[in-house]
Amino acid sequence: MSQVKMETIWQHDVVLPYILNELKEKIEAITPIHKIVLYGSRARTPFNDWESLKGKDWDIIVVCNFPITNTHIWTKDLGYHIDLTVTTKDRIAHFEQYNMTYLELFPNNELVMTKT
Repeated sequence: MSQVKMETIWQHDVVLPYILNELKEKIEAITPIHKIVLYGSRARTPFNDWESLKGKDWDIIVVCNFPITNTHIWTKDLGYHIDLTVTTKDRIAHFEQYNMTYLELFPNNELVMTKT
């Protein structure tokens, strides 16, 4: 994370389009995507307060038909850091079992974006 530009790491207008467009396309070329969720500090912090998360990475889980390893090749050298896990429906149940707070980005966007 030493090469990450801290002033851009939290910016939704840069990271979310990548997650929901380019990264989604790369994964869908391999396996269908059932769900994309955001967890960790961003899932627990209201969208309007995300600027307070400067320096925090993005924690993303993509639920597919089968897990994919070595996903760092899709997220390195972007100017921001994404902790990306590509897993199965069975394994996402682990997060739900422990009541981990998460926001669904795809297919149902639970992140309410409001302009200030």
